[in-house]
Amino acid sequence: MEHRCPDCGVTMETVEFSMGDAWNPHIRTGEKRTGLLGKLGVSETKDLETVMCPECGLVRHYAEFAE
Repeated sequence: MEHRCPDCGVTMETVEFSMGDAWNPHIRTGEKRTGLLGKLGVSETKDLETVMCPECGLVRHYAEFAE
């Protein structure tokens, strides 16, 4: 998916987001997972895509949803 900078109007570029020793950047949706993990109270997670504007340096994270 192509994302455009809301300030500059140019195409944002995918960049690598790092949190030091964190395993994988993600967000929690609060939705229960299916199966046994959901019954144990484990929440669903979504991977993040990180993009940056090459003009102004704006960085945004977008959650990846299955289509």
